[in-house]
Amino acid sequence: MTRKPSRERHRPALSELEHEVMKAVWASGPCTVEHVHQAVSRQRDLKEVTVRTVLRRLEHKGHVQHDVDGRAYIYRAVEAPRSLAARAVRHVLDRFCHGSVDELVCGLVEGNVLSDAELETLEASIKARARARTKSAKKGR
Repeated sequence: MTRKPSRERHRPALSELEHEVMKAVWASGPCTVEHVHQAVSRQRDLKEVTVRTVLRRLEHKGHVQHDVDGRAYIYRAVEAPRSLAARAVRHVLDRFCHGSVDELVCGLVEGNVLSDAELETLEASIKARARARTKSAKKGR
C-alpha cells in the first residue's frame, strides 16, 4: 500500500532533552516551568532557566502552548504522545518507504527489529481490526 507523501507541516524532531521535557508535560498535564524543572532535574542536573528555554523552543516548534496565570506560564502539550509518534512514523514512511506501510513493516520484520512476542501482538491486532472492519461493513449494507 503506497500513499502520497503527507502535506501536513512536519515539525522538527525533538532532541533528547526536549523529549524529556515533553514527557514531564505529558505526565502532569498543564504545568509550570518549576514543575517541569523538578521532574526533569531528577534525571539531569539542569538549571530552571534551561528548562524555560527548552519550553520556549518547544512552543516555537509547535509542541506546547502556554497560558498566563498571574506571573506564571502554564504549559500544556499540543498533542498526545501517541499522536506525535504517529506523525513521526508517517514522516519515516514518506521519507524512507515511499509512503508504503508494507515496506516499513516488512523492513521491521526482515531486520529482526520486532521480537516474536511483538510480532504475535501485531498479528493479533491486525486480525482483530480486520474482523471489526468486516462486521462494520456488513452492518452498513
